[in-house]
Parts: sequence; C-alpha cells; structure tokens
Amino acid sequence: MAKQRKLFCERNALFFEISQKKGILLRRLSDLRSSDRFAVTRSEKPLPQVAAERETHLIKRAPGVDLTLQENKAVNIRLASERLNGLLIRPGETFSFWRTIGRTTKAKGYLDGRVIEHGKLVPGTGGGLCNLGNTLHLLVLHSPLTVTEFHHHSDALAPDEGPRVPFSAGTSVCYNYIDYRFRNDTDQTFQLWLRVEGETLHAALRCERPLGVRYELAEEDHHFQREGDKYYRVSKIYRLTTDAASGELREKKLILDNHSEVMFDPALIPADLLRDGS
Repeated sequence: MAKQRKLFCERNALFFEISQKKGILLRRLSDLRSSDRFAVTRSEKPLPQVAAERETHLIKRAPGVDLTLQENKAVNIRLASERLNGLLIRPGETFSFWRTIGRTTKAKGYLDGRVIEHGKLVPGTGGGLCNLGNTLHLLVLHSPLTVTEFHHHSDALAPDEGPRVPFSAGTSVCYNYIDYRFRNDTDQTFQLWLRVEGETLHAALRCERPLGVRYELAEEDHHFQREGDKYYRVSKIYRLTTDAASGELREKKLILDNHSEVMFDPALIPADLLRDGS
C-alpha cells in the first residue's frame, strides 16, 4: 500500500503556522463579503424565559488526564464566558463564537489547555474552549435556533465520568476559521447567560416568550469498536421535538452519526461496551 502523503500543514511547525494564518485571513475576507448580521449587543438584564440550560463540570479527573491542563481550561472558559454573557441574538442575527470572544492570548490571561493538533492532544494557549463551544451547541440543539457552522471532533478524548451523556463533547473550535455559528430565524430575541462558579459552568439560553415545544437528545446503539489497531466510539444521536402541552412527538431527527476515534488508553474502555468492528 502506498504511503499517504502528508498535508502541507502536517509537514512541520512552520508550515502549520502558515496554514493557520491563511485560514484566519480567508475567514476575515469571507466575513467582509458576507451579508450576515452578527450579534454584538449585550444586556445586563436577563430575558424573562429560559429556553434551555445546562451545568457543565469543567475539571475531568480520570487516569491519564493532566489535571493542570484541566484547571487551566476552567480559567480559559471563565474568561471566554465573560465575553459571551448577556449577548442578545435578535431575529435575523448570526452568532459567531470567535467574533464574540476574539483571540485567546496570554496577555488576556488565557493559559495552556488541551488542544487537538494533527489528531493528538497537546497544550496550547486558550485550550479547552471546545468544551465551551460544545455547551453552547447543546443549548442551541434544545432550541429553534439554526446551526449554520459546526465542526465535530472526537467525543472520546477521555474516559466517561458517570453515565453517558449524548453530545457531552465533540464540538471543535479554533481561531477563527473553525468557528461555531448559529442564526436566529425566529420572531423573538434570544440571549446567552453564562457564568463559572468553582469548577462548574452554568449556561442558559434565554428568550422573550415560551417556545411551545420541548427538545431532547436521544442516543441509540452506543458502543465502542475496534477497527484494525484503532478504537472508535459509535452511536446515532437524535433530536426529539415534542409538543409542550400534549407531549406528542413532532419530529425525530438524526443530528450525528457518531464515529469518534478514541484518544485515551483503550484499556479503559468498559468491556461490556466493546465490540469487534473488523
């Protein structure tokens, strides 16, 4: 079998940096030509209704997980959440993760957290914000807002803590060309409301009026499987939309056909969840 050629950005650190700068420039040019109206207005007063809310524990304590990078991640998420808190997304407006947060630099107080480069977990300034991006994605999936840009990375970065939560990880962000964006196609304003207390991120998506429907995620056929010398988490994740008054199911939509490479020691995979996928 012929050896697969490396991408330009994979050949060395300099080429990777050049590729990053190219991506950043192309994104800026794309936004200049775009007709999107980006959300920029913030309010210190919360909107009256809670459309969705979530609490995320930020410090993962598991075998093989660097605790310092986990603690740094919590700092990074707190700093970024302060930039997001109170942001209003009015009808017709688009939210952009990176246009709101900006660059994550040491001068702004960001620390080294975990980032994924060339399929490997390495330290990087501002690392761990994928965790924040994923929390935002979960809020949006529990609302009528429209996801317009989403990048998926492995949701098997570390062993699970407690019961499996669908989409507990897996949203990828990297300044500024790997963004997370959603658009408000409804007739009411939504608002992000976030704060970090201790090791917990409290996040809510607020709005002006009740939605009239409920959203929930359901995961089917969740397991791990070995394929050659690699292991993968496999499942199908659906979004269920039900009528808030009657409980009648209105829609069951597949939102992710999950096939995530395991990034931790495969020996830590629960034996009852492991199948041979070869």
